[in-house]
Amino acid sequence: MPERLTEMLMDTWTPLIILWITVLPSIYMAPVNQSQVLPGGSSTGLKRLNEEQRVLHRSRRGWVWNQMFVLEEFSGPEPILVGRLHTDLDPGSSKIKYILSGDGAGTIFVINDKTGDIHAMKRLDREEKAEYTLTAQAVDRDTNQPLEPPSEFIIKVQDINDNAPEFVEGPYHASVPEMSLVGTFVTKVTATDADDPVYGNSAKLVYSILEGQPYFSIEPHTAIIKTALPNMDREAKEEYFVVIQAKDMGGHMGGLSGTTTVTITLSDVNDNPPKFAQSLYHFSVMEDVALGEPIGRVKANDLDIGENAKSSYDIIEGDGMDIFEITTDAQTQDGIIRVRKPLDFETKKSYTLKVEAANIHIDPRFLSGGPFKDTATVKIVVEDADEPPVFSSPTYLLEVHENAALNSVLGQVTAHDPDISASPIRFSIDRHTDLERQFNINAEDGKITLATPLDRETSTWHNITIVATETRNHSQVSRVPVAIKVLDVNDNAPEFASEHEAFLCENGKPGQVIQIVSAVDKDDPKNGHYFLYSLLPEMVNNPNFTIKKNEDNTLSILAKHSGFSRQKQEVYLLPIVVSDSGTPPMSSTGTLTIRVCGCSSDGTVQSCNAEAFVLPIGLSMGALIAILACIILLLVIVVLFVTLRRHKNEPLIIKDDEDVRENIIRYDDEGGGEEDTEAFDIATLQNPDGINGFLPRKDIKPDLQFMPRQGLAPVPNGVDVDEFINVRLHEADNDPTAPPYDSIQIYGYEGKGSAAGSLSSLESSTSDSDQNFDYLSEWGPRFKRLGELYSVGESDKET
Repeated sequence: MPERLTEMLMDTWTPLIILWITVLPSIYMAPVNQSQVLPGGSSTGLKRLNEEQRVLHRSRRGWVWNQMFVLEEFSGPEPILVGRLHTDLDPGSSKIKYILSGDGAGTIFVINDKTGDIHAMKRLDREEKAEYTLTAQAVDRDTNQPLEPPSEFIIKVQDINDNAPEFVEGPYHASVPEMSLVGTFVTKVTATDADDPVYGNSAKLVYSILEGQPYFSIEPHTAIIKTALPNMDREAKEEYFVVIQAKDMGGHMGGLSGTTTVTITLSDVNDNPPKFAQSLYHFSVMEDVALGEPIGRVKANDLDIGENAKSSYDIIEGDGMDIFEITTDAQTQDGIIRVRKPLDFETKKSYTLKVEAANIHIDPRFLSGGPFKDTATVKIVVEDADEPPVFSSPTYLLEVHENAALNSVLGQVTAHDPDISASPIRFSIDRHTDLERQFNINAEDGKITLATPLDRETSTWHNITIVATETRNHSQVSRVPVAIKVLDVNDNAPEFASEHEAFLCENGKPGQVIQIVSAVDKDDPKNGHYFLYSLLPEMVNNPNFTIKKNEDNTLSILAKHSGFSRQKQEVYLLPIVVSDSGTPPMSSTGTLTIRVCGCSSDGTVQSCNAEAFVLPIGLSMGALIAILACIILLLVIVVLFVTLRRHKNEPLIIKDDEDVRENIIRYDDEGGGEEDTEAFDIATLQNPDGINGFLPRKDIKPDLQFMPRQGLAPVPNGVDVDEFINVRLHEADNDPTAPPYDSIQIYGYEGKGSAAGSLSSLESSTSDSDQNFDYLSEWGPRFKRLGELYSVGESDKET
C-alpha cells in the first residue's frame, strides 16, 4: 500500500514539479511587482504577467483571482495550503481583514483573516465535486469597510489516479463462424474510468488479453477483439473463455486496471460431409408387407449441426430402384427405406441397392475439401409368406341375356396360390352381395351359373363378390368383384306414355290436330325405338277421326270433318294400336278419350258439359261460380250470427277434488263423558261459517234454489244433544241440493242408555277370561312370547 501511494503521488506531482521549474524562473526574472506572484499554486500572477508583457505596462495594485488548485484525496497530518489572498493595500500592519464566502467556505475551506492563507480542511474527491466557486473580500478590520471589491475565484480539485477502469456491460458473450480468417471481427468491449480524462493519463485506457491467446487478439485502444488463428474448428473446440484487461495511465506502470470475461462461441458452418456409419446394411422383409411400410433405416452422420447437418437420401443404383424408395426422417435425419411395389418371393428373393446421402446446404468455400456426400450398399432379402390366392384378373365383366335359361353358365373366374405349396382353391359367392341368390358358382372350377330368372327392366347390372379360399389354410382368402350386365331382349310391348284425353271444339275445322300422343317401351334396342301406330281393323274407316305418324316417333290425331255437337255425342273413344320394331314385334292397344267442348273464337276451351247450354247467354262458368260463392258466404254469416245470439255460457262446474271437504272434527280433549256438560261446548259441532245463514255447497251448483234457513243461535251447554243431532239429520235428509257424497260425521255423544258395549281393552279381561292363547305359540317365536304374557295374566287372576 505505501508503494502504491508513492506511485500515485509521483504520477500526480511530476507534471507540477516540471511546470514549477520551467515557469517560475521566467516569472522571477520579469520586472514585476512581488504581489503579482502568489504562493500556493495560484496562476493569477502568471496570467497578469503575460498580459502586462503584451501591453508593456504593469499595475501597482493586484486584487483579481481566477483559479486555485488543490489535490484530491490528500490526507496529510495538517490542512493543505490551497493559496493566499493578498491586496496591494495591505501594508502588513494587520489592519486588513480577509473574508471568504461561497462553496464550502468555513467548512471545507478556511481562511486566515490576517494573512489571507486558504487551507483545505477535508479530504476532497474530484469525482464527487470537481470545483468550488468562492468569493474573496478585503475589509478594514476596525470599520469593516470594504477596501477591495468582492472578487470571485474557483478552486479546482486536481485529479489523481484513484479510480480503476470498469467494464459496465460485462461479462460479454460473442460468436464467430468457425474456420474464419485471421483478423475476423468478433466483438468490441468498453471500459470506463471515473478519473479526469483531460488532466493527465488517469483515464487513458489500454486494453490487453490476459487469457485467450493465441486464439484471439484485441486492439489496445479500440478494444476490438479479433481472431488470431486461422481455421479454428468448432467440432474440435466450440467455446473459448477470454479475459480482457483495461489499464489506465496509458498502460504504464502504476496504472489501475479492471478485467472482464468474454465467452466466444464458434458458430457452425458446413465444413463436414455426411458419413455413413457402415458401408453395408442388411435388411429382410416379408413378401406380403404392405406398400409404404418401412423395412429399414440407414444413418449418415454429420459432425455439423442444424441446417448444415441436414442430408437427403436417394437410391442411385441397384436392381430394386423401382421397387423401393428412401425418404428422410426430419427429426432424426435417418434414411427410411420403404416398399413401393408388391414383393414376390417366388419371383425374386433379394435386392441390392446403392444409397447416397448428400448435404442439402453446401458452403462453396469448402467445396475444395471434397464432395459433401457419401454412399452405402443395402441388401434386402425377401422372405416367403403364406399369401392368399391371386385371381387372374382384378375385376371381371360378364354379360347375359335376360331370357337366359336357368343354370346356364355366365362366365368363369380363375385363381391360383402363388406360394410354392400351390394349395387348391375353392370358390364361393359372398351372399351379402347376392341377397336374392340369383347366381351360383362351382366351388372347384369357378364357373358362375344363373339361379333365378333375370329382368333387365328391373335391374340392368348385378355386382357380386367372388371369394377364393385356400383349402389348406382357410385364413388365406381373396376377393374379386364381378359385374354382370343383363342384355335386353324384346319382351315388353310399347304403351302410351300417359293417359291422354283430347278436347275437340265444336267449331273445329277438318284436318285440325286434336292431340299428339307418344309411346314408351321398357326395352332398350341397340338402334333405338321405332314405333308403328294404327287403328283397329274395325276402326280403319272411322268417319270422324284419322291418325298421322310424325317424324319424332309420335302420333297426331286429326278430325275428318267439322260440325261436332255435344248434344249429339259428348265423348268419342278411339282405340289405337302401337307396335315396336323388335324381334319378335310387340304391340299394345290404347284408347284415346275425345271430348266435344264449347270453345271461344280463338280456340280456347270453355265448357265440355252438355248442361252448359241451359246457362243464360253471356253468363260464363266463372261468373256462375262467383255468384254461388257469394251466396254460400252470406249463409255462413247468418248461421254464425244466429248461433252467437243463442249461445249461453255453460255452468261453472268445480272439478277440484281437493275442494270436497271432509266433515271431520277432531278433539284432543277426552272430556268427562256423556254427563259432563261443563267442560264441553256443544256449539263447536256447529259450522261457524253457517251460523248466520245458509251456505251452499261448493262442489256442485244445485239445480234447485231454496231459501236459506235461519241460523240457529248458539246452543247453551245444557241443551239436549240428541235433539240437536236429530234436527241436523232431518235437515240433511231433506236437502235436495246435497247428493249423497261420501262424508264422515263424528259426534262425541253416545246417547243415553246405549246398548253398545265399550270397545276399550281395559276391561277385556272380564269378558274374555276363558280365552285360550296357546295357539299363538304356533305363529312363531314373537307370538309365542305374546301368548305366554297373556297366559301369565290369566293364571294370576285365577290365583
